[in-house]
Amino acid sequence: MENATYTALTRQSGLMKEMRVVANNLANMSTTGFRTEGVIFAEHVRALGPNDPSLSMATASARDTVLLQGTLTQTGGAFDLAIEGDGFFLVETPAGERLTRAGAFTPNQDGDLVTPEGYRVLDAGGAPVFIPQGAGPVGIAPDGTVSAGGQPVGQVGLVNPINPQGMIREDGVRFRADDGFEPSLQGRMLQGFIEESNVDPVLQVTRMIEVQRSYELGQSFLDKEDERIRSAIRALGK
Repeated sequence: MENATYTALTRQSGLMKEMRVVANNLANMSTTGFRTEGVIFAEHVRALGPNDPSLSMATASARDTVLLQGTLTQTGGAFDLAIEGDGFFLVETPAGERLTRAGAFTPNQDGDLVTPEGYRVLDAGGAPVFIPQGAGPVGIAPDGTVSAGGQPVGQVGLVNPINPQGMIREDGVRFRADDGFEPSLQGRMLQGFIEESNVDPVLQVTRMIEVQRSYELGQSFLDKEDERIRSAIRALGK
């Protein structure tokens, strides 16, 4: 197989990965707290020899998460929380502590504040946030302080990853921060609100069309290259 074909195939593979990412973004445009994802293309150039041209290969193995603020929607729910500015909620999962911007919480039967999946919400120190039952109206201040009946009972943690670009998405709305995290000093919480997905549907549909056209162009090149090679083989075989 010639170098031109190898180059085209690596490009096609990267475009397929980007198409899957764009499709996933569009599928989650209504998912609370979802962060748009993109694909980063990189070029690898290798010298083939002193008298040969260099070979360029494209890869799309890295992904980039867009951390722009999503629209804040008022729900009136006492345990619905949205973050205005920087920061993530800290939740406890079976795989360890994870970061999320999805703030549709509720107390479970034990009084712990949990996500819809049942994962406990933590304070900045990693302890579960407990909501006492029957203690009166629950209020949550911008700094995350939880009060019941006018008395402080805990604080919802708000943290920032030390390396935002190093976060690894584990599902639609939760991230692993292997480099650790620290308390957020810039963000604030809004009780009775949730943050919508930050997906821009117009931008994503436009990108999908661009990727599809680029893929079709690459496929056309591969088809013509295949026909050229077949013609050469037939000519040599005569």
